[in-house]
Amino acid sequence: MIRVLVAEDQSAVRAGLVLILGSASDIEVVGEAADGERAVALARELRPDLVLMDVQMPRLDGVSATRQVVAEGLADVLVLTTFDLDEYVFGALRAGASGFLLKNTEARDLLEAVRAVGRGEGLIAPAVTRRLIAEFAAKPVREPAADPSVLNTLTRREREVLSCLGEGLSNAEAAVRLGMAEATVKTHVSRLLGKLNLRSRVQAAVLAQELGV
Repeated sequence: MIRVLVAEDQSAVRAGLVLILGSASDIEVVGEAADGERAVALARELRPDLVLMDVQMPRLDGVSATRQVVAEGLADVLVLTTFDLDEYVFGALRAGASGFLLKNTEARDLLEAVRAVGRGEGLIAPAVTRRLIAEFAAKPVREPAADPSVLNTLTRREREVLSCLGEGLSNAEAAVRLGMAEATVKTHVSRLLGKLNLRSRVQAAVLAQELGV
């Protein structure tokens, strides 16, 4: 059972999300929040597996709320956004979000996205993720660039897997590209995340883009 906290300030949208999630036998909505501060407070109280987090909310925006939830290790965060990719989304990725989801996503895809993050596969909708990563990489760097020396701890295979993440490839796609079993790719992903002190595949993908891996 995947326990989900829904954070969305528009009541009608929030009700729709709750209705869709509640229709799945393997997903349980354990709480609802209409602003970022409440989302963080409920995450601390309820310890859900995942927070479905809107980006633009009152009192505390979704990026700041994501940063707090991730920093405290309260839950994974799946960010809700429109297709107009903006600095809020990039900020959420830097803050440690496990992935993102478009607000106009079909119900079936919403459920699969939640399940994917529940399995630890943070890159949602690879084609859309590739666009996100590309736009992120094209934007002027406003923070100090990542130190390339962080890659020294990685093995050759781990670097190759990191490069695949940077292209937005799924585990299955990376396995085909590198000629290895999908389970092996998953193992490499877990190890490189640990070595690089990253919480999500999306963070790894952004790092790969920043360092040109």
